[in-house]
Amino acid sequence: MKGLIKGVVILGVVAFLIAYFGTPILTVNNLVAAAKAGDEAGLERMVDFPAFRDSVKDELTARLMAEANADPDVRSSGLGGLGMMLAPMLVSGAVDALVTAPTIAAMVRTADTPDPEDVATARTPEPESEDKDIRQSYGYRDLNTFVLGLTDPDRPDETLKLLLKRQGVFGWKLSGIDLPEKAA
Repeated sequence: MKGLIKGVVILGVVAFLIAYFGTPILTVNNLVAAAKAGDEAGLERMVDFPAFRDSVKDELTARLMAEANADPDVRSSGLGGLGMMLAPMLVSGAVDALVTAPTIAAMVRTADTPDPEDVATARTPEPESEDKDIRQSYGYRDLNTFVLGLTDPDRPDETLKLLLKRQGVFGWKLSGIDLPEKAA
């Protein structure tokens, strides 16, 4: 009898650990399937839009500032300084308007990253005529952050990283993004 109880407890612990560490992979598979099917309602359930938008804003603002700081004409110009001050506001407004379920679906299907110039001019991504063969990679950043890496074989050095954050014990939502380093 003690052996049976011990076996059930061990089986329960193993099942919990499998569910605890395996649920982000199920969420990623559901996210990719919803993106490919164009299931906007499904994507909206799997994305924490306020957190995701904040992450996109931070990433794009940092990229714009780095590009502006690298340009000597912008650094030395008074108007360049004004532009650097206004850039976060422009990015913020555009990201709020453009980061929607279809935009996220396009990012997942194509591994295309938001471009600061596209955001500044408020252009939505063009729909792809056919699905690309996007490579996926998975991994934990920490116990509460799971990373889905998306790489287009045509651009192997540019991996878009979508960050899923744990919601409760077994729930996960897309909550952030790490943009790839811009190729020189």
